[in-house]
Amino acid sequence: MSIVIVGHGMAGARLAAELHARGDDRKVTVFGAEPHRAYNRIMLSTLLAGKIDEPDVELTELAGQGVDVRNGLPVSGIDRAAREVCTADGDRFGYEHLVLATGARAVVPPLPGLDPLPDRVVPFRTLDDCRRILAAARHARDVLVLGGGLLGLEAARGLAARGLAVTVVHPHPHLMERQLDPTAGAVLAGTLEALGVRTALAVPAVGVTADADRVRLDLADGRSLSADLLVLSCGVRPDTALATAAGLRVARGVVVDDRLRSSDPAISAIGDCAQPDGALTGLVAPAWAQARVVADLLTGADPAARYRPRPVVTRLKAAGIDLAAMGDVTGPTLTGGTGVTSTTPGGPGGATTPGGTGDATTPGGDGGATTPGGTVKDDHDGVEELTFTDPARGTYARLRIRGDRLTGAILLGENPAVGTVVQLFDRGAPVPADRRSLLLGRAYGGGAATPATSPALMPDATTVCQCNDVSKGALVACWRSGARTGDELSATTRAGTGCGGCRDALAGIVDWLAQSDPAPIR
Repeated sequence: MSIVIVGHGMAGARLAAELHARGDDRKVTVFGAEPHRAYNRIMLSTLLAGKIDEPDVELTELAGQGVDVRNGLPVSGIDRAAREVCTADGDRFGYEHLVLATGARAVVPPLPGLDPLPDRVVPFRTLDDCRRILAAARHARDVLVLGGGLLGLEAARGLAARGLAVTVVHPHPHLMERQLDPTAGAVLAGTLEALGVRTALAVPAVGVTADADRVRLDLADGRSLSADLLVLSCGVRPDTALATAAGLRVARGVVVDDRLRSSDPAISAIGDCAQPDGALTGLVAPAWAQARVVADLLTGADPAARYRPRPVVTRLKAAGIDLAAMGDVTGPTLTGGTGVTSTTPGGPGGATTPGGTGDATTPGGDGGATTPGGTVKDDHDGVEELTFTDPARGTYARLRIRGDRLTGAILLGENPAVGTVVQLFDRGAPVPADRRSLLLGRAYGGGAATPATSPALMPDATTVCQCNDVSKGALVACWRSGARTGDELSATTRAGTGCGGCRDALAGIVDWLAQSDPAPIR
């Protein structure tokens, strides 16, 4: 069987590796528009911050024998009738099955002065973009970042870590409005300010002027900001040009079913360009899950394989900032008896109220019943909500619970319970009776939190690596099969090779295993 993969990014490279791992006799050809080896796009912000070097962002996936990788050779068209793809150099390659993994492109806003892009204006999406930003930053004193979403803030923090004065300009009233509520956005802005990143919020940009020395960003309120460099982080748009030209069904992305098949059964789509179940993903974990499904179907390893979207957890990767957001908590905080609320303006070591008791107090509203500790519960819809705010310490927590299941959460600042919260949300498991142990990261009134921190107390089913869906049990089994270091566990299970957010947990499990299950002495 001949399989052609268009796109050699994180989705395409993973699919090639999954196909190779399943053996059998098939020809796989991968076309990559970028001239580089496949790299980990998630780690570009870490590269921007100077924490790693370029070789560290290269994916460790080895396509293997039988996989023909052609980087720097874009596909220019698809001939569905002939089942061939046409490359930019005029060659044609036949396929029995075609997989589109074309990813997404950075959005350049339609502002005066950005067509064509001036030298001092750079989008932040690719490795080449990162190289241009770093080259400009070497001689820069200050930087403007247009866009206060996840990627824009990661770029801003990385550049600030290099000693640059950074200002983030965002058209919405608070940062990361898709994941955070206004209070969390305000606390995050304060944390960034302390780390050297200023913000200009609720003000759209209306124009850009650049010359050989500076770039000026004009704002709708009449102000103008200038800097040595302007970084654009205004979102991404699925790259569907090939699919559209080929006549495939396209909405925001390439429309696919639960087998990741497009409107043409001989063509699949995965990753940022695909739109399964009416939704775009834009994250690495769904892309890699889709690659596994397509590999299982194309090789016959699991003809019943289907893609089932999992709950999304957003983590901000920036030094000095701990943020996890999941579910739908971007609306207003529940009040007036519509949920359980525990708001704590934040003294050292606990909640502080005007009475100085250390307990949060929330008056009951219509239909609600006041309970000790200041909780208000609505018996009509069964929704509970708890919040904790301590802006001085950069801490905010919000949990939304329905029927003893966590439906959404925001955790900003250091919270030892974040891993447990993510697990509860991801698996739909019942929350503990002491809700505030999750909210505060410790038992209410002091002491250790209910969630276990020792790997020995973690259930084997606990997911350690969200990107690759690797459980604690899989890591233990790998250890007992002979792996003895974190690198060896990662090489076998892929844990820690995605966003990198689980590396501390992986290191903790390695330390625990080294003590509890040491290698035999020969």
